[in-house]
Amino acid sequence: MARRNLNGARIIVTGASSGIGRCLALQLCARGAHVLATARRAERLRELQTQCQSTPGELTIMDGDLTHEVHRHAIFEQATLKWNGLDVLVNNAGAGAIGRFDVSTSDRLRRVMEIDFFAPVELTRLCLPLLERGVRPAILNIGSVLSHRAVPNKSEYCAAKFAMRGWAESLRVELATKRIEVLMLSPSTTSSEFLNALVDTNPSERGKSVGSMQPERVAQLAISALVRSKREMVLSLGGKALVWAGRLFPRLTDRVLGRFA
Repeated sequence: MARRNLNGARIIVTGASSGIGRCLALQLCARGAHVLATARRAERLRELQTQCQSTPGELTIMDGDLTHEVHRHAIFEQATLKWNGLDVLVNNAGAGAIGRFDVSTSDRLRRVMEIDFFAPVELTRLCLPLLERGVRPAILNIGSVLSHRAVPNKSEYCAAKFAMRGWAESLRVELATKRIEVLMLSPSTTSSEFLNALVDTNPSERGKSVGSMQPERVAQLAISALVRSKREMVLSLGGKALVWAGRLFPRLTDRVLGRFA
């Protein structure tokens, strides 16, 4: 299959004010893409827009909360007015939570599911007509290695990412006749502000992980997956090891992970 050309591509990137989303927006603009970047923090988006002015691409910013239906409709309307078509939707915005399920609240679960699952799903639903008018259209979901193998103390986050992966697998088959590709990227721990904005989590809580990847590198791999139409990609060696350990030695993996519970 020929590689996807991103020069002039019309792309929406959510969660673009920091981390993977910010790096994606910068790198896509550097390749000449036209990017609509959205996130809650307007000041961060304006800084990103300034950085992208020297690139061959174009960056449009929209601040707002993706969990709000009004903001999702505003994104759709902006993309319709500006482009009347969409080539790539990058569902990147997300949030996590750390702590045992038996001492957590239903509110924490619902908030994580709203941010990590319902918001990107409903934005995708809105954007499907635009994607149908796109050039080699694709939906790129930034998931997690924890959508393949769950770990203790992150039950809400794992549930949301498992849900996204299951939805994406079903959607991929449904949209095949419309030639809309559905791609899934599964990073491990990434060095970003993600752990500084955990939902309903004690500040002393921190996840147990070995090593982390820089967001710039994750963005590079995400763009590589997009260009090459990689159906699914688990990024790190540690992530791949966790996935295969869970599949081949589930009981042993449970015992090892139980030490962190």
